[in-house]
Amino acid sequence: MIEKVRIRGYRKFRDVTVELREGINIFVGDNESGKSTLLEALALVLTGYVNSRVASEELNPFWFNTEIVDEFFAARAEGKKVQLPTISIEVFFKDDDRLQRLRGAHNSDLPTRECSGIKIEILPNNDYGAELEAFVEKDTELIPVEFYKIEWRSFADDVIVRRPKEISVAVIDSRTIRTSSGVDYYLRSMLNDTLTVEQRTQLSVAYRSVKEAMTTDHLSQVNTDLAALKGLYDNAKLSLAMDQTSRTSWEGAVTPHLGMVPFGLSGQGHQAAVKIMLAMARHAESARIAMIEEPENHLSHTSLNKLLKAIEEISGEDQQLLITTHSSFVLNRLGLDALRLVSDGVVAPMTSISNDTISYFKKLPGYDTLRVVLASKVVLVEGASDEILFSRFYRDQYGVDPIECGIDVICIRGLSFKRFLELAKVINRKCAFLRDLDKYTETELDAHYANYTTTSIKLFRGQVQHGSTLEPQVSAINDEGKLRSILGLSTTESPIEWMLKNKTEAALRIAEHTESIVAPEYFLEAIEFING
Repeated sequence: MIEKVRIRGYRKFRDVTVELREGINIFVGDNESGKSTLLEALALVLTGYVNSRVASEELNPFWFNTEIVDEFFAARAEGKKVQLPTISIEVFFKDDDRLQRLRGAHNSDLPTRECSGIKIEILPNNDYGAELEAFVEKDTELIPVEFYKIEWRSFADDVIVRRPKEISVAVIDSRTIRTSSGVDYYLRSMLNDTLTVEQRTQLSVAYRSVKEAMTTDHLSQVNTDLAALKGLYDNAKLSLAMDQTSRTSWEGAVTPHLGMVPFGLSGQGHQAAVKIMLAMARHAESARIAMIEEPENHLSHTSLNKLLKAIEEISGEDQQLLITTHSSFVLNRLGLDALRLVSDGVVAPMTSISNDTISYFKKLPGYDTLRVVLASKVVLVEGASDEILFSRFYRDQYGVDPIECGIDVICIRGLSFKRFLELAKVINRKCAFLRDLDKYTETELDAHYANYTTTSIKLFRGQVQHGSTLEPQVSAINDEGKLRSILGLSTTESPIEWMLKNKTEAALRIAEHTESIVAPEYFLEAIEFING
């Protein structure tokens, strides 16, 4: 199990330490926040690969943190002799007898601590000191990676040349599943980890035997004919034989099939689901880590539900899952306690949320909790008519919709208010929530939510004398004739009675009309609070 990862100088991450929990970790953030970069950094240090290619082949100037690079060139322009930027990624493992070979004190922890771990460093190659200096003296803002080296070591300071066998790592990116018939590095790795040593040995021996038989039996006549060719250089005889070198091992020739269809030609959602299940079902001789990018991609709601159920059932104590998602369904189903917020190179864990609320959202995963998590500011309302009119009143006040100011207006059922308020409180999100009085007095409703209100989370409600719900609150402060005109009612129809029978339609007519109505005071207070 990974205890923590420290990333310095890699893309968005200037210097960040991410503590990981056992089991499932879910990373959520806006686009370009650094979620994928975090998993990419982990894959790099754990496998030596990025995007199924060896790190040395993928190394480029854009790996380096832009702030650090800008500071370096600015300092050089001022004549300062500062060191070239470097990248360091360290993974600290929890105590595990299987990882003793990786144990040592060659890490960045202070005070010095001996533990199991691996690190990868990308730093200038001192053999090219003169070339490096000549390059950075040029008019450039790119790091000369051609003169850099990659050092991959354990905390025991032993050089690593390939992924340690004690660690099983799977990287599944369902956004970019390849549809060719090829098998990528990570799938080959998973297949190898799934098979026992005896099975892999038997396959290798059998495959070599098949190739040898192909040479001796089926190519013999061809080789006889080729041997009769005259005029070859130095009288050498030309023949054909099956390649027996390591680069033609069975892994490169055997293609997985789903049913009767080659794996690469199956649907993308099916490929991703199979990879995830394969990653989680491997043998337990090694520490198992699976990194999954957006499992919801290419899957219908039903298929996604099946996949998440399977993940819950298969997930064991010896596995660690790191998942990025934009799906509230995934977040709710796997547990809000696993949430990690990623924003501009900073990763913040969920501090504390009650087991009761976690269980609530797991049972009812359809709630759009991610809107609360990702919004800059949140307004919670309990009905469609409240949501429609809040946006109209906000537009009347500021000339734009709330969402254009980073304010997300979310309609939720009354029984879920406290669940969402707890979530907003835990992640320290500014939140206004508007409630009908219903059967309560103003004082009773205030007391009902007293444990959830803070300086950044505030309740707004109407006044008892104006009615228990939104419609009478609107009717009480607006001219009846004007309301009747905006709602398109006859002179004999009562606006309040029609609004109570047609709540959503009434809100839509008010929202779409060119004329404005007077907003209830508690709506205006909420708008001022959330905008301020």
